[in-house]
Amino acid sequence: MMTLAINDKQKVLQAIQSGTIDAASISFPTIIDDILLYMNERGILKDLEGSIEDKRTTNKSIPLSTILSLAIAAKMKLKTALTDVPFAISDAQLLSALGVNIYDQDRDILTQGIYEEGVTRNLINKYTAKEFINFYNQYLNESILAKHIDAPTIHIFDCTKIQVNIKNNKYEKSEVVKIDGEAVRGYKLASLRGLLDVSGIIEEIEFGSIKTHDLELSRNLLLNTPHFKSGDILINDRGFISRDIINTLKIDKQVDIYVPAKKNMNIYDVAVSIAKEQDKWSKHPNKKRSNQTIQIVKDLGMYWEGDKEKEDVPINACVVKDIKNDEYYVFLTTDTSKTARQIIQIYELRPEIEEDFRQLKDFWNLEDFKSTKYNFILFHIVATLIGYSYFQIYINTEEGMKYQKKSLPIIIKNYSNKKEKNVVIYKGQYFGIFKFIEFLDLYATCNSEIRLRLAPVLTQV
Repeated sequence: MMTLAINDKQKVLQAIQSGTIDAASISFPTIIDDILLYMNERGILKDLEGSIEDKRTTNKSIPLSTILSLAIAAKMKLKTALTDVPFAISDAQLLSALGVNIYDQDRDILTQGIYEEGVTRNLINKYTAKEFINFYNQYLNESILAKHIDAPTIHIFDCTKIQVNIKNNKYEKSEVVKIDGEAVRGYKLASLRGLLDVSGIIEEIEFGSIKTHDLELSRNLLLNTPHFKSGDILINDRGFISRDIINTLKIDKQVDIYVPAKKNMNIYDVAVSIAKEQDKWSKHPNKKRSNQTIQIVKDLGMYWEGDKEKEDVPINACVVKDIKNDEYYVFLTTDTSKTARQIIQIYELRPEIEEDFRQLKDFWNLEDFKSTKYNFILFHIVATLIGYSYFQIYINTEEGMKYQKKSLPIIIKNYSNKKEKNVVIYKGQYFGIFKFIEFLDLYATCNSEIRLRLAPVLTQV
């Protein structure tokens, strides 16, 4: 059974002086260990425990936050099997910071894992998929966003398809749709992304059938999310077209919407017609779009009516003309103070959420499910998204900024730990963390019995 340890350097020093210690280990952290140490120092890992009910009735010697931290660490280290979770953290300093005693008379946790694989499986079985979604949303809202980072003011909403093996109909609640004539089995993930200084963080999620329309899946999220504040911006894609929700967000929460018009909408036709008539085009602000020009068109709200016409808020548009292909695009906003240039610059932030999904699917194994059970699928997704959030927070720090615009596998491959090595020394339920130079001084002054206990550390350097 894993034993919990207390960080008490003085008691460990006393044990060294009296000639009685249990073991010592040196830390060789990975980039993931560095990130998790950063999160632990700020209380972010501890907050995991208060964001979800501990449904265990027995065997609570392992803190729930430790089990969840291990599961998240496994996802960050690109390991998706539950058998990997007990081994996900092996760095002595991080384990000790989490309160785990690496020395256990009954179990070698470095080779046998902190606990049996069944502990995680039994825990997941106690929760529903909806409870895992609520856990993620509560944790992001009440811990990470409320305590540790400045609340984003620009949000991007999007949905992505989560695909599974088309031939395996055992995936619980999975359904099949056709995309470009090809059958696809899976689910749909709705995400609200908040922009940070660099990159962004997925603030809130909803999950459902791949057949569900984006708007229906996300309606409750968008109308009730706690992340919207007066003056915030919400950017959407063409899949989100609801005049009534736009009205509600603008009137009730003073949130301005940016959304492209579909070509079959009356407001699109009118905006393009007025732009052609005014003929006051200017350069597109994005240098990569040198073949495009833009123009503001105002007072278009009457050309897109909701169920309650009297509540329809004013709408302006930036009309984009593709000169090369003779095509037009219309981007709508409820912020009537913005210029055409400002409208298009804000909307061009939207592809960032598509890049998140690409990273999560291609590099973070978001769709690599080891179980067909619905609650296990949601646990995998939630643990992966929390790990991704930790990564996004870290690269927005001074320490982590060198990893910006790099994918996780490349970072892991090229990681070089230049920090001073630490040695962790254990005595019973206590541990102490010593800088390597401190450890050498201790080794030089202690008796032969203690040296035998400390000697394995020297062989690892």
